[in-house]
Amino acid sequence: MSDPVTMTGGCQCGAVRYAFEGEPDRVHACHCRMCQKAVGGPFAVICPVPKSAFRVTRGEIAWFHSSDMARRGFCRDCGTPLIFDYPHDPGLGVMAGSLDRPDLVTPVIQYGTETQVPWAVHLPDLPGQPIDADDPEGVIQQVKATNRQHPDHDTTVWPEPR
Repeated sequence: MSDPVTMTGGCQCGAVRYAFEGEPDRVHACHCRMCQKAVGGPFAVICPVPKSAFRVTRGEIAWFHSSDMARRGFCRDCGTPLIFDYPHDPGLGVMAGSLDRPDLVTPVIQYGTETQVPWAVHLPDLPGQPIDADDPEGVIQQVKATNRQHPDHDTTVWPEPR
């Protein structure tokens, strides 16, 4: 018998870190307007996990009660969306973009398709390029050189001493 998988993640600034045991079940993309606004994008990718498997390992999650039934957890310092929660439910939804390894979760269904932005279905057809392929003024290199984003792994101390 193998040990359960531990997945980790956190916010952009590193003030909040979390971990959970096991793989998410029924990872989904949600196109509802509430999720669009909560993540500031055309859809949210949500990874359901049992609350009993989830723990905050650094900092404290702040909450916005987006309805009488649900609340959304985020970092109070940088605003990164982290969690979707029905307080009465034994599970919660971890935002895939806050995972250290979002490539390890794959949506299996989409919800809220009635409010899906029409152009989202065409994203796979668009051309792609590396982020710094067209950067004649070196802006991307300047961003990289002054990056304050927490790395995609746990750290003992953050921010790192300079």
